[in-house]
Amino acid sequence: MKKSHIVLLVLVAAAVTIIVSMFGDFSTYETFASAAQDQGKQYHVIGELAKGKSMEYDPLKDPNHFSFFVQDKSGKVNQVVFKGAKPTDIEKSEQIVMTGYMQGEVFHCSKIQMKCPSKYENDQVAVANQG
Repeated sequence: MKKSHIVLLVLVAAAVTIIVSMFGDFSTYETFASAAQDQGKQYHVIGELAKGKSMEYDPLKDPNHFSFFVQDKSGKVNQVVFKGAKPTDIEKSEQIVMTGYMQGEVFHCSKIQMKCPSKYENDQVAVANQG
């Protein structure tokens, strides 16, 4: 084997190792119960806005405090505190993906991503035929 082939194989192996180490921390969606087992560790929790539960946001009092309730995929309803402004149209979202940690019985999130229903879901396409 040529020295150039050996060097090339070593470089490819190093590149693969770097890529795997960079992307090795893929996270999955967790529940509030699994996040509560390891207090303070960052988790991604997915759920739906708990209907009928209160939302607290008073921009005059504290514009960076939004508190609401989410039901996770296992059915557990938990209070969530977001240190930021209330996201627009959070009530219309189908699912909410939150990045944060549990502290006691409250999930403190630093990021909220809303998955909203498609605006094209109920639209009908009209087809016209020219005669």
